[in-house]
Amino acid sequence: MLIGTGIIVTLGTKVFQVSHLALWWKSTIGNLFTKKVIGHSKEKGTISPFQALCTALAATVGTGNIAGVATAICLGGAGAVFWMWVAAFFGMMTNYAENVLGMYFRRRNKDGEWSGGAMYYITDGLGKIKGMKIPAKILAILFCIFTLLASFGIGSMGQVNKIVANVAGAFDVQALSSIPMMGSSLYNVLLGAVIMALTALITLGGLKRIANVAEKLVPFMVVLFVCGSIVIVGIHYDAILPAFKAIFVNAFTPIAAVGAIAGEAVKTAMTQGFKRGVFSNEAGLGSSVMVHSNSNIKEPVKQGMWGIFEVFADTMVVCTMTALVLLTSGAYNLETGAILEGYTDATLVAGAFNQVFPWGGIGEKFIAIAMFLFAFTTVLGWSHYGSKAWEYLFGTKTTFIFKIIHIITIMFGAVMTSSLAWDLSDTFNGFMMIPNLIGVVVMFPLVIKITNNYINRKIKNKDEAPLLSYDPQIQAEQSAHLDD
Repeated sequence: MLIGTGIIVTLGTKVFQVSHLALWWKSTIGNLFTKKVIGHSKEKGTISPFQALCTALAATVGTGNIAGVATAICLGGAGAVFWMWVAAFFGMMTNYAENVLGMYFRRRNKDGEWSGGAMYYITDGLGKIKGMKIPAKILAILFCIFTLLASFGIGSMGQVNKIVANVAGAFDVQALSSIPMMGSSLYNVLLGAVIMALTALITLGGLKRIANVAEKLVPFMVVLFVCGSIVIVGIHYDAILPAFKAIFVNAFTPIAAVGAIAGEAVKTAMTQGFKRGVFSNEAGLGSSVMVHSNSNIKEPVKQGMWGIFEVFADTMVVCTMTALVLLTSGAYNLETGAILEGYTDATLVAGAFNQVFPWGGIGEKFIAIAMFLFAFTTVLGWSHYGSKAWEYLFGTKTTFIFKIIHIITIMFGAVMTSSLAWDLSDTFNGFMMIPNLIGVVVMFPLVIKITNNYINRKIKNKDEAPLLSYDPQIQAEQSAHLDD
């Protein structure tokens, strides 16, 4: 479903991510430092496109980009990276379609804040088709329930589990880690309590506070990690070509060590690449739509292009750098599939950095800090997603109940096993995907219509009325301020 939807949207938009590469690149990174993109919005309930991007990236750039890539390579070999790229290439357009629909079907809630997401384009898009009103309502409710569950898995427990594992490994305090508590250790419990307190301080302040934190932390952490990765890869420059060769060759032909079960090995590479790919960039989940819909941009296509860039930055840049660190440094042996002794998939990237920066375990500490920033901002972003799902189900006034529950689940993530945290995240991701992709596929002709309308007006200079909203009142309001 995931790859199929991406292929449908890609072909239907005439491979938009390639054919209009210059357009979406100029509209996103090319305008990154203009006032319209980074300037804070004074409009109630809205955030700037840059804040929307950073909050979405905060939720997507998480443990999947470090531990997730390591897991994919450990289980599926170097070839898993190729399938991660495939998932991202088509996922760019899935994310684009989601955001176009999210912007088109958004509306104001009782607090004057924009509310958008799969539940709304399923209800007001799919639900308007004859005989689909009740099935669409059921799908929208299921999507929200699955989003709430996912916010506790991918958006809380899975992230915190990796924070604690890496911080406890890099900054071990024997006096605390040796004391058993809650099936784990006192150290893990205390780390969980600190993360709970920081999360409460930010998320209880609402979207604007989350966005303000995200726009400061996300660029810093991404640049920091990418620069550190470039140093590692640069030192092992002679291994870059063999690494890329392994990625492409092992995607279809497993390494000799597992040649006897070649078909199963290739299947594992594909599965791990797709699983970790969607865990990382979340294209197809319908999650980041819920923050992109809060942007002060009026054009659905403009915000859709930020969705393309989001997947590009997350997977093609950050995940690729992680993979190259592992494949060039020797942390993962290209010949045998063996990993550094004494490390697991959760800490393997730290081991790779430690090989180059061994003094006092500085490499391991660097990754622990990076993992903390990546995962913590993901917890913040998913708090917003979960609150929007809760809002749809129970109303605006009770969203604080969800936020409290979300904060409490952090402690469970701090003490549970790593494999359980991943399994919960994968399961809830899959549940979210099904109703969302049904909505995207059925509403896809509308995505093409809105896209063509934008291209006709902005590129071909045709005189057409803009398609901005399903609601005539919002359409009129947005049209009147289209050039603001």
